[in-house]
Amino acid sequence: MSVYTPLAPEEIVPWLGRYPVGALRSLAGIAEGIENTNYRVETEAGTYVLTLFERLPAAELPFYLELMARLAERGFPAPRPLADTDGRALGELKGRPACLVTFLPGRPILVPAAGACAQVGGTLADLHLAAADMPRAPENPRGRSWWKDAAARVAPRLGPEDAALLEEELRFQSLYRFPDLPRGVIHADLFRDNVLWSGGRVSGVIDFYFACRDTLLLDLAIAANDWCTGPDGSLD
Repeated sequence: MSVYTPLAPEEIVPWLGRYPVGALRSLAGIAEGIENTNYRVETEAGTYVLTLFERLPAAELPFYLELMARLAERGFPAPRPLADTDGRALGELKGRPACLVTFLPGRPILVPAAGACAQVGGTLADLHLAAADMPRAPENPRGRSWWKDAAARVAPRLGPEDAALLEEELRFQSLYRFPDLPRGVIHADLFRDNVLWSGGRVSGVIDFYFACRDTLLLDLAIAANDWCTGPDGSLD
């Protein structure tokens, strides 16, 4: 369970009082996710998600919150951050950066069919278009220079066959000029557990905390490597 920071109801009540959501009715940890601590918060006004950021520093978070707000305003099914009485979407709780966002209905599909993959492709296109004019988007911190550093750390732990495969892939990628590809804001983490479904349709896209500016094709590759993978790990 990815609740790294425990919270009791009495600890959240004063903090929640800064938001226009009414009195707290219930607080429950959310097991999904590996990066941050998330709670489902029921109040008089509705249901929300409280996120405490365990890894990202506060200085890097405004972009992600602004991106979600912009997408939600444009009709994309992203969580909408709530502003407190001072007009700020980012606060602090138990020594960690924290935010409150709208709760989106639905559940992930763990075994998608081709029709679901088609919907995800359309949803990803909608995201790219809605975020095309997003200002101050950070470049992907896991770009080509990161690949080389990460490969150097990982290679000694690999067997000869896997190490050779990794080296060959880096050589292959070095043959191409990525700046020539169309670029924009990408989700960069659109795995099955980050897409919610209700009534056979996409009802929400969550976990935008890897979003950045990079080639749009990378977003398609990340999605295909999860959505188009069979039970045995092979790509369909």
